Amino acid sequence: MTTRRSFLPRMLAALAAGTTGAGAARAATGGVPKVAYHLSDAERVNFAIGNIENHIAGEGGRVEIVLVVNGPALLLFRAASATPDVKRRLSALATSGVGLAACGNTLKAQKLEVGDLLPGFVRVDEGGVVKLARLQAEGYAYIRP
Repeated sequence: MTTRRSFLPRMLAALAAGTTGAGAARAATGGVPKVAYHLSDAERVNFAIGNIENHIAGEGGRVEIVLVVNGPALLLFRAASATPDVKRRLSALATSGVGLAACGNTLKAQKLEVGDLLPGFVRVDEGGVVKLARLQAEGYAYIRP
């Protein structure tokens, strides 16, 4: 997550460079925006998936997206209990190149293994929030639907 303290210098630097938000992420990848979606609320799973689908469509498929999932939302991606709609939509996202990252701390707390999740997820041992901070440092725009 971005704190006000770290956000202000980055925003001023982006303004000085003539880029902001997605523009800064786009500039960092030669025209292909990089975006990190953060999902932790179980009730927002379908909304977040819809945002990602719309983002890909809006960019004409030219976007690099990583979905980082932690907290209660991760339970909705268990292979044994995910809804058919979530399974279908998440599979399509993974096939289109969306990175799927599962917080290692949440997996441990919920007594799950990455293999218990829908295909495509990788375990983020350092934790979801650390992964998000690293992605932002790499130029990814942060979105929390």
